[in-house]
Amino acid sequence: MVCPYSLSTPGGVQGQVLGLARSLRARGVDARVVGPCDGPPPEPGVVTVGRTKEVESNGSIAAIAPGPAVARRTRDALAHLDPDVVHLHEPFVPGPTLSTLLESRKPMVGTFHASGDLSRAYSLFEPMARKAGRRLAARTAVSDAAATAAGRHLGGEYVVLPNGVEVERFATADPWPAERPALCFVGRHEPRKGLAVLLRAHEGLHDVADLWVAGDGPETGVLRARSGPGVEWLGRIPDAERSRRLRGASVFCAPSVSGESFGIVLVEAMAAGTPVVASDIQGYRNVARAGREAVLVPPNDAAALRDAIDALLRDPGLAARLVAAGYRRADEFAMDRLAGRFLELYRSVSVPAAAR
Repeated sequence: MVCPYSLSTPGGVQGQVLGLARSLRARGVDARVVGPCDGPPPEPGVVTVGRTKEVESNGSIAAIAPGPAVARRTRDALAHLDPDVVHLHEPFVPGPTLSTLLESRKPMVGTFHASGDLSRAYSLFEPMARKAGRRLAARTAVSDAAATAAGRHLGGEYVVLPNGVEVERFATADPWPAERPALCFVGRHEPRKGLAVLLRAHEGLHDVADLWVAGDGPETGVLRARSGPGVEWLGRIPDAERSRRLRGASVFCAPSVSGESFGIVLVEAMAAGTPVVASDIQGYRNVARAGREAVLVPPNDAAALRDAIDALLRDPGLAARLVAAGYRRADEFAMDRLAGRFLELYRSVSVPAAAR
């Protein structure tokens, strides 16, 4: 698998790549991950091809590694590994994935993660991108929205394979101790993630619940300076602590206002047995049904978010019903299931065309 983003930095795509590789290895597949790192490889099975620089992408900041040196190292790594199939995550992001797409002669699977308006990324070279896209033996997308976004500019057909979660890792984590109810936020501190909305909502709840804020980003300094009492700023935390925080929280909050193609963090909270309050946006509706697995509220509405959190804190019965439904829903997105589906796809594209 080839990842375009820094594997040293927490992120949705990186988490999917590393988690899928672990689950494939558990099935006996020799799954290696090739991508940039800004430090030592985060785990065995990762081949690093260089450092990254931050660029604006899809309303966020992405750590990518464009340039001829990275392209050369990626080419050398794949020549050494000699894989049966190459799986490109976000094939058109400049760096290892795009260079592999343009150069590799191996059967390639492309997975598209982003949704929303991608016109800025593709408008200048759409005809070239469509031609390059035909080098993919198969295309998948993490959601209908991601498939629509990619298809609008690249054409082609897409199999929707939703993101996966290593359910057992969250379900068995030792809950992080809390002296009183705690709300939990995990994500990059940027406008589209809605942390400012959550902080406004918490102003009316700080007497009854603490707020754990994990992650960092361009808004961290400003938001931290004006945050009220009862907020614990954690910064970037290890995966093990992330699992423990999710399991120890009373409510998980996902207040994003836009730009989410798939609500994987909601599934992680469900697997951890924590009730979820989230914005009512398409990416989150992909995984959480209102009133069943989560309470969904209008995006960018601090009062509605506060009321929903307060209702869950006051109603243990409602929280328990969401948790029970969330466990069942999380199991539908188990990473092992996803690994099985990708393994079938890899086998289908690795068979020579004459033998199909």
